[in-house]
Amino acid sequence: MAFNNPNNILYLFDRVAEPLFLPKGEENKVVFKLPTEYLTPRYQSIVSEITDRWGGVQNRMEINVKPITLPDLSLPMTLDRRDNFSPFLPYHRQMASRLVETFLGMRTYEDFLSLSIYCRDRINPYMYTYALSIAMLHRQDTNKLPLPPLTEVFPDKYMDGAVFSRARQEANVVSSGNRLPIVIPLDYTASDLDPEHRVAYFREDIGINLLHWQWHLYYPFSDMMEIVKKDRRGELFYYFHQQIVARYNFERLSNNLARVKRLLNWREPVEEGYFPKLDNIVSSRVWPPRNSFTTLRDINRELDQIKFDIQDLERWRDRIYEAIHSGSVVNEKKQLVELTENEGIDILGNMIDASILSVNPNLYGDLHNLGHVMMGFCHDPDARHLETFGVIADPATALRDPLFYRWHAFIDGIFQEHKKVIPRYTLQQLSFDKVRVTGVEVLSEKSPKNEFSTFWQQNDIDLSRGLDFAPRGPVFVRFTHLQHAPFVTKIQVENGGPPRVGTVRIFMAPKYDERGLPMLLRGQRSLFIEIDKFPVQLKSGSNIIQRRSDESSVAIPFERTFRNLTGVRESQQVAEYTYCGCGWPQHMLIPKGHQEGLPAEFFVMVSDGSVDKVEQPPPVQGCHAAHSYCGLHKRLYPDRRSMGYPFDRVPRDGVNTLREFMTPNMAVIEVKIRHSETAVGPGPGNTPGVPANWRQL
Repeated sequence: MAFNNPNNILYLFDRVAEPLFLPKGEENKVVFKLPTEYLTPRYQSIVSEITDRWGGVQNRMEINVKPITLPDLSLPMTLDRRDNFSPFLPYHRQMASRLVETFLGMRTYEDFLSLSIYCRDRINPYMYTYALSIAMLHRQDTNKLPLPPLTEVFPDKYMDGAVFSRARQEANVVSSGNRLPIVIPLDYTASDLDPEHRVAYFREDIGINLLHWQWHLYYPFSDMMEIVKKDRRGELFYYFHQQIVARYNFERLSNNLARVKRLLNWREPVEEGYFPKLDNIVSSRVWPPRNSFTTLRDINRELDQIKFDIQDLERWRDRIYEAIHSGSVVNEKKQLVELTENEGIDILGNMIDASILSVNPNLYGDLHNLGHVMMGFCHDPDARHLETFGVIADPATALRDPLFYRWHAFIDGIFQEHKKVIPRYTLQQLSFDKVRVTGVEVLSEKSPKNEFSTFWQQNDIDLSRGLDFAPRGPVFVRFTHLQHAPFVTKIQVENGGPPRVGTVRIFMAPKYDERGLPMLLRGQRSLFIEIDKFPVQLKSGSNIIQRRSDESSVAIPFERTFRNLTGVRESQQVAEYTYCGCGWPQHMLIPKGHQEGLPAEFFVMVSDGSVDKVEQPPPVQGCHAAHSYCGLHKRLYPDRRSMGYPFDRVPRDGVNTLREFMTPNMAVIEVKIRHSETAVGPGPGNTPGVPANWRQL
């Protein structure tokens, strides 16, 4: 195989803890022939044995690696191969940024591939995968290659650690054609004695956690300015995480839990404990738990080169609130930068997320990221027990922890404070002249009109690419996740003007609060979850619009969340494939609801497309991109309105309920979300059948 084949770099994600000279790819078909200097010191003295053992085997494709003059890699190599890695840690972020910059600095694909090969067995596997993924997404010669899902590369971040010994046994004892899926029970991290476990299916959902990891690959905190400075990056940080908290609260109300409490007092014990039950394949250690009523403390970990106090976070918080209420921030030149009605949220997002776009990192600090670090090290704040951080300090696993949602409820509270002080939407800003929404229906084959149906579904993931030092062939685990029946939204619109373009915006929110009382709009508006957003051509007179749930601008198809890349690596039809992997998982588009049917408000609005439109060249033909939470790769966000419009601001004076908020171009209906305690087998398109005792599958 030619060295410069673009697909060769994908083999570097295959069994990343195994040396690269071991055969890679399906059925061990590919062998990298490494120059002696590319081998790690352990293997350089036995190079002839390695060559005889792994090279020259019949029917294997050999890739002759071309050596290059190597850049300085001393900083990225500082992190030990067996350590854990997180970009939330400033020192880790610095090392990873240097590695990303070095990868992006390679002038040709051949040099980039050669450097990636050299680094693979020398640099911490977690940091290497993170940096290589970011570089591939942002290089012109690799940004159309399909990155493998992290579930395939590091399955230990996403599933019960008890699986892996059973998986290795299955791989070693049973031939690949006779292997059976290893079933992961839905209840493996806690029991029903813990009320928070009622929503573990949401927090521990593989698709949601994959999305959070992918989002942070497209929107890194640091690295080169050209890959961090993206259109409305700070606002997207706000909206993406606001929607996660809103969806989590919807799930809590579905399970008779109160909405999540903001983590305001960092000096009182944290009630929520979490025992992740995750393994760590690279370091052969389990992820540390957090006991209930753990106290957060100042962090002083010399080996991680990090030291800060809770007081530091409190000072940064207070300065950010002061900036919001004064209407401006102070930049590094001591100049005032106004937090305007439209751009202020973007400035705040970049400050709170503490990317390199922050107007003044010395003054406003690193509130969001170091908050994750403070909670991640609360079990060993001074490293006396040599413990690594907990799951909340890693973007790939953070959403598993109940504390993530309390922290981000606090972070969202800061953004909402800004939204309270900017002008409210006027009737003119909400209306669309001579356009009326006259009817809305939600239709599903499996449910009555205006009713959503949710249930449980099982699916399989292949562990073989992440099972190091085990025989080849697929090794599947079977997990259970939430699913909903497909539905169609039917909208009737009357256009009393000339033909024109509108934007359909669909949201949904719970109708009642945790006490069973109807919600006022001031509290309800932050619970609206986006279901879809799309342009529509309106003809004069009556219009009937129908939109399938699998067309949503929020979600990506199930097959893209849990795709198996066998065969795709050699396919030529991979344009836009990678970026299309960033989006809310389709199977989690609709909240769980409950068996009696959870009442919800289903809101539809048609806004003025001429005001919404963003002028930019048409997109390259490819798969349907889910832009609502992820934006568009190397393009402007395709909606000029504020993210979350029309619910992102406090309602105008005199408006207390959703009905009072309405203008003629809006409509709302009451829907029910009815959950069935049934489980269906693997495969798209399955619907509930025979009831199954899914908690013991």
